[in-house]
Amino acid sequence: MQSQPTFTDRLRTIFKKILDSIGGFLNGLGLTPNSITLLGLAGTTVGAWFISQGKMTTGAFVLLAFVLVDAFDGTMARLRGEPSDFGGFVDSVSDRYAELITFGGLLYHFLSHDDALGAMVTFAAASGSVLVSYVKARAEGLGFTAKVGLLTRVERYIVLIPLLVFNQPFIAVCVIAALGNVTALQRIFHVRAQGHERMNAKG
Repeated sequence: MQSQPTFTDRLRTIFKKILDSIGGFLNGLGLTPNSITLLGLAGTTVGAWFISQGKMTTGAFVLLAFVLVDAFDGTMARLRGEPSDFGGFVDSVSDRYAELITFGGLLYHFLSHDDALGAMVTFAAASGSVLVSYVKARAEGLGFTAKVGLLTRVERYIVLIPLLVFNQPFIAVCVIAALGNVTALQRIFHVRAQGHERMNAKG
């Protein structure tokens, strides 16, 4: 059972020339892919701090800027002819940290306003986001594919950033909590179907 190209894959294809041009420029400055990865993480942390202080619009634009920066590390590695498993590992781990730090900023914001419901929904959103990535990683470790579902990382930011711009953090975490966990379940069932196919093929 083959997975269809994700929304993220389609975006990379559409914007490949732009990514290549900027990635080449950054390589020319002597920057490394891992330095761009860590810069993206640092910038996300700054955005999360603004969010924690209730400055949602500012935080959203900071997040947007550094999410875009983080898009170039893989392109830079490819253009340098030195993509590595470790570089991909660092990028994936950094992405998880960036998301959890962002949700941490939202959690702090809700708790500082004694908003228990907002805090609980933020926890559900963070859990769903982590599970989406974990299910994919665990599936691939077992030889399955799991690039399916409604809300991958890029789509989560597409939901989060505009709603933060308009100061709607609760709606943002509600949408991510619901669709993120649905996506995790979609991936689980996708892997389950592949498992059945594998067993039937052996049988």
